[in-house]
Amino acid sequence: MSATVAVQRTTKPKPVPAEVKTFGTIFTDHMFVMPYDEGKGWHDPKIIPYSDFHMDPATSMLHYGQAIFDGLKGFRDAKGEIRLFRPKTHAARINRSSERLCIPKIPEDVILDSFLRIVDIDRQWVPKQRGTAVYIRPTIVATDAFLGVRPAHSYIYFVILSPVGPYYAEGFDPVSILVEDTFVRASAGGLGAAKTPANYAASLLAAEQAKKKGYTQVLWLDGVERKWLEEVGTMNIMLKIDGEVITPPLSDSILAGVTRDTTLALLREWGHKVSERRVSIDEVIGAARSGKLEEMWGTGTAAVISPVGELGYKGERIRIKDGKTGPLTRKLYDTITAVQYGEAPDPHGWMTAVPRFN
Repeated sequence: MSATVAVQRTTKPKPVPAEVKTFGTIFTDHMFVMPYDEGKGWHDPKIIPYSDFHMDPATSMLHYGQAIFDGLKGFRDAKGEIRLFRPKTHAARINRSSERLCIPKIPEDVILDSFLRIVDIDRQWVPKQRGTAVYIRPTIVATDAFLGVRPAHSYIYFVILSPVGPYYAEGFDPVSILVEDTFVRASAGGLGAAKTPANYAASLLAAEQAKKKGYTQVLWLDGVERKWLEEVGTMNIMLKIDGEVITPPLSDSILAGVTRDTTLALLREWGHKVSERRVSIDEVIGAARSGKLEEMWGTGTAAVISPVGELGYKGERIRIKDGKTGPLTRKLYDTITAVQYGEAPDPHGWMTAVPRFN
């Protein structure tokens, strides 16, 4: 995108918090907005003060759920520079999600530019403390005022920012997860590989029931046999069993996580045996009981790496290696976050610096 992004700065800036401890509750002064109209395409990108949207009650997204979103983070390093973690990969995933939901694609360089520009204009909101970041939430929603099941003819793409602390209250401490063998997050042929609100709505009831039983999240199984591991909460899942790191292969019911891809790249560079293969809950429980389940963790943008210390299944609570964070889990977290905060080299080119446009 050229330098034709209109900018309207707020006249009522909000106070920037001195410290951030929550996730997703604070929002910055501005937002990036760009509409789409059939026959005109994506047009008139602009940055405006953070504000409400006014929608017709018949807006198609409200009735038929044609919407997608993504999420990535920006970090401030020791020198005060701000860098985004793998923004080009997130831009590509936005278009994959859009394609599944029949939403017109946006050129990836335009998406990347929107990330950089909105973070630049609100750069004072990027927190300085280790363990914090600015969370970037790009979203596309259908805006036709129309009652009927068809792809919309108009959309809004917008990007908002939220300075965030740890995603889980436990921080990097191990979490407990409950194997969910009744409800299903996604099924083959469905929307599981797209980052769309429907997947998250489908997860809420099971997650709430798990929390009432004392668990942090749920471990999702496949939608056909209720046998094969898929995701954990809103993260990809990985296990180390008898020296082998295993993660379910990507499919149309599993989201292609950016942190998942990052983790696999590191593991292979370090010489670990890594398998992207189907793994059954019976194999996991058997390995746990025999002592061969060495470590288990989730990977995702919000928490980066989340160690699993306890597994609940059919009324039994199984501790994984005394419920402590494993050495490989710790090494992955330390390595990825060191790159994100500019404390370690970035040989893969995962970080993109935020330039000053104004």
